Amino acid sequence: MTESSQAVPGAQATGKPRIVLGVGGGIAAYKACEVLRGLTETGHDVRVVPTEAALNFVGAATFEALSGHPVHTGVFTEVPDVQHVRIGKEADLVLVVPATADLLARAAHGRADDLLTSTLLTARCPVAFFPAMHTEMWEHAATRDNVALLRSRGVLVAEPAAGRLTGADTGKGRLADPREIVDIARLLLARADALPRDLEGVHVVISAGGTREPLDPVRHLGNRSSGKQGYALARVAAQRGARVTLVTAHTQALAEPAGVDIRPVSTAAQLGEAVQDAARTADVIVMAAAVADFRPADTADYKIKKSDDNPDPDIKLVRNPDILAGLVRQRLPGQVIVGFAAETGDADGSVLDHATAKLKRKGCDLLVVNAVGEGKAFEMEENTGWLLSAEGLRERIPLGAKALLAATVWDAVTGLLHRPGKGQ
Repeated sequence: MTESSQAVPGAQATGKPRIVLGVGGGIAAYKACEVLRGLTETGHDVRVVPTEAALNFVGAATFEALSGHPVHTGVFTEVPDVQHVRIGKEADLVLVVPATADLLARAAHGRADDLLTSTLLTARCPVAFFPAMHTEMWEHAATRDNVALLRSRGVLVAEPAAGRLTGADTGKGRLADPREIVDIARLLLARADALPRDLEGVHVVISAGGTREPLDPVRHLGNRSSGKQGYALARVAAQRGARVTLVTAHTQALAEPAGVDIRPVSTAAQLGEAVQDAARTADVIVMAAAVADFRPADTADYKIKKSDDNPDPDIKLVRNPDILAGLVRQRLPGQVIVGFAAETGDADGSVLDHATAKLKRKGCDLLVVNAVGEGKAFEMEENTGWLLSAEGLRERIPLGAKALLAATVWDAVTGLLHRPGKGQ
């Protein structure tokens, strides 16, 4: 199902990437509508292929109205077009949202008893399942075996989220956030091999967002970091099999990555403490957060008032500890440490000049360098930059989705994890 990542004639004919959105018969089927909307609004041609059970939750008319394509469930409609073969062969990507335990079982064992399972057998593009079921079903040995079998064939079976399930139950098995599914779909279309299971058994610690240093109960010193790059790193790592701890500062507007342990913090001191705590068992640490270099020496207990007597209040700043440098000093044997640097050129050197000096000064294994400024890096959906290594690598990362940059970083990290002599 994943042998070819080449564009197919159908996609070229429409001028848009062609996606098949399979919908399983679970309560989370209504969220497939959000995925469908997200994909069509970003320029994709989406054909919905539900199971018969899925139509008990969302009617065909809804999918037809949102996609602009007819909706069928069986193989005996539009027979002259042989659609149970044609749909899969023409697709650039197949998503299954939600993937129920029953649907995973049928796919794993090659069933072809409806239009969706037949399409799965004929697809030669990337295929991704996004599970949704009760925790007991997800953890059952039969489901785990089916997931392992599908993954062994190169199929992406994404990690589900944890949270509220049907009724009053909570636990692992919740469908990933639709925004996350759309991001993963776009990543697979850009790079079909972006999500191998090469981080299994690896504990990854990632920091994301921007810290805030309080001046008084109302105001703070902060920065423009949205946390999107750190979340992309966490999302990609989790889907590549890692156990991910995400230390996050002020990123409430972002969709939580499925399968990730999230630890919210606020200040630089809190972030440093949380990262250092998680680092005790980490194989990889990625410092993607924008950490404040300075904090107010004193925090007022009351709102600092504007007054004619004190028009320009004197606010003394003190330097925060260098978290990245501290992690390098205390690193475990074989631990890989990745830093991020937001740089601007000036009279003393270019962005790369400053970044190269910072890599040497910090002592980390890899440094991702972003040129920042108006319309660059912070708060944007796309990112670009350079990837530098202590061993002399200087790789230009082209402009693209932040998940694509994340995949490039993890490629480099896995190379370091598998280097000869690691941990000796």
